[in-house]
Amino acid sequence: MRYTAEHKQATHARILAAAEQLFRAEGFSGASVERVMRAAGLTVGGFYAHFASKESLLAESLRAFMAERKVRWLAGLEDLRGPAFLDHFARRYLSLYNRDTGQTSCMMPSLLSDLTRAPPEVQASFSEGLEDLVDAGKGQLPAREGATPRQQMLATVALCFGAMTLARATGSQAVSAEILDAARALLLAGAPVTQAGEAPVRRSGPARNTGERLQGKRTGAPVSEPGAASSRRARSVRKKQAR
Repeated sequence: MRYTAEHKQATHARILAAAEQLFRAEGFSGASVERVMRAAGLTVGGFYAHFASKESLLAESLRAFMAERKVRWLAGLEDLRGPAFLDHFARRYLSLYNRDTGQTSCMMPSLLSDLTRAPPEVQASFSEGLEDLVDAGKGQLPAREGATPRQQMLATVALCFGAMTLARATGSQAVSAEILDAARALLLAGAPVTQAGEAPVRRSGPARNTGERLQGKRTGAPVSEPGAASSRRARSVRKKQAR
């Protein structure tokens, strides 16, 4: 029996949706082809009319998930920059709701461990989605001391995914919430944001002189203020000239 293109497309989407649910709940290793097709209400034999392998299914599922989540995570943040952007992004992702709804929210905490052992096809699919997310978000982050906009966005995504994984893994609700709070706080901490294109602010001589003065107080050694030695030399020269 021949099916229409629309029917095949709808079946394909059904398989993807069922797979995503299982990947969230049990990770890649826990979702067999048989279980995916059963969850989709289809026979196992029909799987290979849509996907070459289970790995191909995961690769496509990751692409679809990252594309959809990129839109959701960044929606409404287009006019925010720097700390304001990070604050809204972090609160949107690192929430107790997302922690407690793993079967309907982000599936990355369930898959990150599997991805470290996944074949190149699957890892490339995730990398593609990650790059798209970072490219879309880095424009909201002006350069700051020690970190480019791209580095800031990469670190933000890494911290969010890692913190959510830890928060879901711990058995203590209090510690779990503390992990999410700590990750949000860390994202907003750090060096002051500079304008795009500005050179990073460097600490100059006075800071070192302050340290030297403190060291002198600890050891008891006399420490002159900056410029004092030059003033003494100038007075000595004037006295010699007067003679």
